[in-house]
Amino acid sequence: MRVLSISTLYPNAYQPRFGAFVARQMEALAARGDWDVTVINPIGVPPVPMGRYKSLAKAAVTDVEGGVTVHRPRFTLVPAVGGPVNPAMIVRAVLPLARRLHTLAPFDVVDAQFFYPDGPAAARIAGELGVPLSIKARGADISFWAAKGYARRRMLRAAAQATGLLAVSEALAADMAQKGFPGEKITVHYTGLDRNLFRPLGREVSRARLAVDLGVLVPSGAPLLASVGALIPRKGQQFVVRALARLPETHLLLVGAGPDRGMLGDLARGGGYADRVHFLGSLDHGLLPAVLSAADAMVLPSASEGLANAWVEALACGCPLVITDAGGARELLTSADQGRIVTRDAEAIAAAVRELLDNPPPRSAVAEGAARFSWEANAAALAEYYERLLVSA
Repeated sequence: MRVLSISTLYPNAYQPRFGAFVARQMEALAARGDWDVTVINPIGVPPVPMGRYKSLAKAAVTDVEGGVTVHRPRFTLVPAVGGPVNPAMIVRAVLPLARRLHTLAPFDVVDAQFFYPDGPAAARIAGELGVPLSIKARGADISFWAAKGYARRRMLRAAAQATGLLAVSEALAADMAQKGFPGEKITVHYTGLDRNLFRPLGREVSRARLAVDLGVLVPSGAPLLASVGALIPRKGQQFVVRALARLPETHLLLVGAGPDRGMLGDLARGGGYADRVHFLGSLDHGLLPAVLSAADAMVLPSASEGLANAWVEALACGCPLVITDAGGARELLTSADQGRIVTRDAEAIAAAVRELLDNPPPRSAVAEGAARFSWEANAAALAEYYERLLVSA
């Protein structure tokens, strides 16, 4: 059986961590052997690529990666204002390729790995190929794009056409149904986890590795927090930085890049604790377990989420969470040993961190919170779901 997955979220040579969770999912599905997986990862580039778009344009290459054939056609992107036309631009770039591939070896399912702009584009392509359609919702696509009238209308039309829909948490599925998406079509599909990579590595040995590999020196015995996520307003790192004013001697590792980088640095300097805030940028995935194993808590006060991969990865490393009641937070945190759910403000964050520092849960008990997650389980659930679509199509 063959699936064509259309995903603007996918790693490339210029952005090797962008959408890595989608790549791991599709690679795990391909590794099963019962589904042949082809990915089309359309890359948006302005008519005259400059700056980072010049490097991104060079990454638009076709390759076989992790057992998955990945095609990267370029589509015309108008930065900042292209949202309304992006689905049509993707179809223009992708449909001729999809037709050629389908003629050579027909696809059984077309899926989209993000609801906008991927979903409406995939709907047009699935219709042209005459095959069932699946669309996956991951969180920001529903909270951000469904709030825009033009996007919501197209998303709802695509959902009406789809044979099935996926959501990364029960909470996201409920939110979709409330927004008018057909609830009877939604299947909850939890994220996966590389269990060989994400596991407790030991606090002290991990801190030593941070000093050697990243030049991060944390005084012996000092509390250490990590926050893993893009540096954007939705993720709320500003509240974590502000919480340090109430957490003397505590250091913070910020993993990720984004437009809030300058503002967060200014906050730390203004508060007088810039020496306790360490900006690590976008790290290779292989270094994340050391960061999470070294930390006393992973703090991410997001305004919205589906079910964040960073949450699951932290738990698997024995690092308890301090997170907001966003998306699937309550589906994941089922024990006080695994962390705290707090309001989105610095004082509440600081209070929860102090609780965990005063009574640190056993790392093994924290890691139990991620015991049900693996890429193998994720792929098995995805294969079963695709097979149901073929029966009902």
